[in-house]
Amino acid sequence: MPFITGKHMPRRTFLRGMGATVALPFLDAMVSAGRVGVKASATERTRLVCIEEVHGLAGCNNWGASKFLFAPATTGRDFTLVPDNPLTTLEGFRDSLTIVSNTDVRNAEAFALPEIGGDHFRSSAVFLTQSHPKQTQGSDLWAGTSMDQLYAKRFGQATPMPSMQFCIENLDQAGGCTYNYSCAYTDSITWASPNEPLPMIRDPRIAFDLLFGAGSSPADRAARRETRRSILDWIAGEVTAVRKDLGAVDRVRLDRYLENVRELERRIQAVEAQNRSGEARALPDAPAGVPDSFTEHMKLMFDLQVLALQTDTTRIISFKTGRDAQNRVFPECESKQPFHPTSHHGNREERILEFNKICKFRVGQLAYFLEKMKSTMDGNASLLEKTLIIWGSPMADPNIHNHRRCPLILLGHANGSLKGNVHLKAPDDTPMANVMLTLMHQLGLDDIERFGDSTGEFSLSMPVTTTVA
Repeated sequence: MPFITGKHMPRRTFLRGMGATVALPFLDAMVSAGRVGVKASATERTRLVCIEEVHGLAGCNNWGASKFLFAPATTGRDFTLVPDNPLTTLEGFRDSLTIVSNTDVRNAEAFALPEIGGDHFRSSAVFLTQSHPKQTQGSDLWAGTSMDQLYAKRFGQATPMPSMQFCIENLDQAGGCTYNYSCAYTDSITWASPNEPLPMIRDPRIAFDLLFGAGSSPADRAARRETRRSILDWIAGEVTAVRKDLGAVDRVRLDRYLENVRELERRIQAVEAQNRSGEARALPDAPAGVPDSFTEHMKLMFDLQVLALQTDTTRIISFKTGRDAQNRVFPECESKQPFHPTSHHGNREERILEFNKICKFRVGQLAYFLEKMKSTMDGNASLLEKTLIIWGSPMADPNIHNHRRCPLILLGHANGSLKGNVHLKAPDDTPMANVMLTLMHQLGLDDIERFGDSTGEFSLSMPVTTTVA
């Protein structure tokens, strides 16, 4: 093989054949001679995954907060999650969980009379920019540069894809949305500049082909799929040649990785076959590669993200898991009520608890991703150890479109920057932007003095345990 030097394999190694390009995960053979025992660079950049939840949580209104449906009763490490708290679905990853409560996203609020009521149509643009979007349906968009793109511009250029953007719901909305806001504000959480929202990938097939270069053109990719052969069939000779130069441990890692690729491809093919069978679909307008099941769609997108991070194809991912004001019903959920109407619960306790069932179901999807990240090794540590995952919402209480006391959690250990297993409560009137500014500093963006409406840094160190008032 031309990339085998006899001493080590380059970290960025690809197997190519018939239009397929498969990047390899980190292997011991990628450690150069003279660095025996070194598994990964001590200066390796932390991966960043940003996940937005629309509509906030049931625990972010007054009654839900009094029942601790998001923020626990105590701060510090000795916090308890009540059974109805959606975060109980992540209890198995408590050591990787940092809860940050009581932060505000004021730039998602209305600043002028014409903006009142338009919260659903500007909130997503605020989540990672922490900036107030300009109200317009024209091309004169203006929000802010999102934190993931600030990180990508500085530290993401060494990877094949500086960043990747994924979503779950249909975001192909042309023109304007309600309340005189462009749909561009609703359709993306990632902004390369204040007037440049980046498109997000919904179809697992498109994401798979993007990751593995399965054909040089749409026609080539369609022709390859018609043969019903796996991309691994096209690189079989390359795989055989590589395996000869690997040690026993690396061979096991390579085989397991390729099995995961093949299984993911098989699942996408099964979804496409089902959706092209002529049977009625729950999502009739969705592409064939998009499952009707929310859970299966989330799993496919999480699996694609893990492979992208594992192969160092990218180190920066944003993921939009919903679209504001959507009326989707989740058959897999305990509640069979539509998402948006249920979020407008009218402050009735039974309706808040009904909305909480949906919240718990949606938060619970994260457990699959965390388990995958934890079980995927990258050198001497798991991807979960090396990644900062930001999960949150720019909305708090959707019943009144409130943006105070918004939910925010951090997952993973970010290469040692986060200890996990802690609840941190911010002082009243603390901008969520303060937390993001602190995280950017930890990621190496030390020269950024202000982000959005930040007023300073937010301490992520463990406080003395206290009871939340």
